[in-house]
Amino acid sequence: MHQHQFFRVKPFAALVGAVLVAAAAPARAGSDESFGIPQVRFINEQVSAGWADADLEPAAAATDGEWCRRVHLDVIGRVPSGEELAAFLADSSPTKKADLVARLLGDDFVDEYARSWTDVWTTVLIGRDVENEMVSRPGMRQWLRRAFSKNIPYDRFMEELVTATGANTNKDGIENFNGATNFLSGKMEEGGVQATAKTAQIFLGVQVQCTQCHNHPFNKGKQNQFWEMNAFFRQARALRRYEQTMDIQSIEMVDEDFAGEGSDPQQAEIFYELRNGLKKVAFPVFVDGTEIPQSGYLPGTAADGAAFGVNRRRELAQLIKASPLMPKAIVNRMWAHFLGYGFTKPIDDLGEHNPPSHPELLDGLADRFREQSFDLKELIRWIVLSKPYGLSSRVTKGNAKDDPTLGEKPKFSHFYLRQMRAEELYESLLTATEADRSRAAEVAAKKKDEWMRQFIIAFGTDEGDDATTFNGSIAQVLMMFNGDLVKVATSTGKGGLLDRVAESGGKNAAKIDTLYLAALARKPVAKEVAAANKLMQDRKGDPVGALQDVWWAVLNSNEFIINH
Repeated sequence: MHQHQFFRVKPFAALVGAVLVAAAAPARAGSDESFGIPQVRFINEQVSAGWADADLEPAAAATDGEWCRRVHLDVIGRVPSGEELAAFLADSSPTKKADLVARLLGDDFVDEYARSWTDVWTTVLIGRDVENEMVSRPGMRQWLRRAFSKNIPYDRFMEELVTATGANTNKDGIENFNGATNFLSGKMEEGGVQATAKTAQIFLGVQVQCTQCHNHPFNKGKQNQFWEMNAFFRQARALRRYEQTMDIQSIEMVDEDFAGEGSDPQQAEIFYELRNGLKKVAFPVFVDGTEIPQSGYLPGTAADGAAFGVNRRRELAQLIKASPLMPKAIVNRMWAHFLGYGFTKPIDDLGEHNPPSHPELLDGLADRFREQSFDLKELIRWIVLSKPYGLSSRVTKGNAKDDPTLGEKPKFSHFYLRQMRAEELYESLLTATEADRSRAAEVAAKKKDEWMRQFIIAFGTDEGDDATTFNGSIAQVLMMFNGDLVKVATSTGKGGLLDRVAESGGKNAAKIDTLYLAALARKPVAKEVAAANKLMQDRKGDPVGALQDVWWAVLNSNEFIINH
């Protein structure tokens, strides 16, 4: 690697201004255009009303390049290729944004869409770095890829995860493989307390885990609610299936009769202990107070022909599906994915103690999502075509007080800068450098996992959460500057972008423009052009080396790793 002189890593606090100064062109005036979509118009009206109430002047619209890069990152998990960006910038149609979103959500990008959302939901459901005998990441990803490829409705998505039975891996040709079982297979210890907490948190936006041992001191959460929710999981078991070598072959999720902790399986109760040592009894009761039969028997038919029993997990799935909390929880999660912040913080806490920033918008979108048969792609379309999503990230006098980092509720008067997810960074490096993508889905996922493990170790995010830390730390500098992925990206091997640019005819300025557009979706500003020209002059007789220096610096810039 050559010695690079003109690139400097800045701490995150300083790079907000750096990204904004580097805008390709002044932002164009905003628009109330809703593309004829009533749900988009509803979003625009609700958010605009919030701006008026808070006396905020929203930012101007993002440039076409900024918006194109943003929507590619958020929908399919990578920056646009040079050709994709050029085609969008050259399009003069008034509906080009809606047309691009339709393509990204359509058949042409179905594999990339499924890959990106598989990354997102693998982290949500089982964590980013889970490696244990009870969970199969390949099994989880295989099920998620199928679900997102087929765009199964979200209520069915939830139901298949909550009620899943079968083996969690398909190695050795296991016939009853069901990758959805991995959501619960690693959460069934101690009577399924983790299964209880995560199911309520993810699919209802209710944090019952806080009440496992006592009533919540600050909200209405009661200890009995946790154990009544937990009772729904007491028929479920995660069984270890062994090979002849006594190694675990798979984990099989099954439903079995639950005798209860008392003496009558027809009233299969569980007991929990209060802080004062007293014991209390719990039966399956949903968070809204709805009770189901107390029997621990699975459904069957008695000798006299009478039906008996109940499948508790299936009953739970139906109660979640009917609850107004389910669509609100996923709308809040998806809004946070695209806008940087949800209507509540944290996004999976919709309790009365945590009022949302835009209650009418949250409720209205949830209702419309249900009316749309829980179609996730339609929800995505509404959000990314909305006015707040299309705003510039520039902070002005008119919107400077809209700063959620200071604890204020977000008003979405400008696009909030955020760091790429680690998976997005990986895929964006492959796209920007035109690296080879001719690998099967699981082979490609394993390759990414190898890089992710190095990343997680380097940045200390080994708690299975979704945090990434691009803050100019020494660990980041060493990994990004010297990592194998960047070395390959800046090599001049045949077939890559750098090689193609170096061998193309034309002036150096056009070559530099190509590199900036590929990585940042914009052309360089005057200072960057001057720095690049100086490099070209200093490396007389070695234009390829100069292009390597420029490319290396662009890929390692703070702007490349920011979604803006």
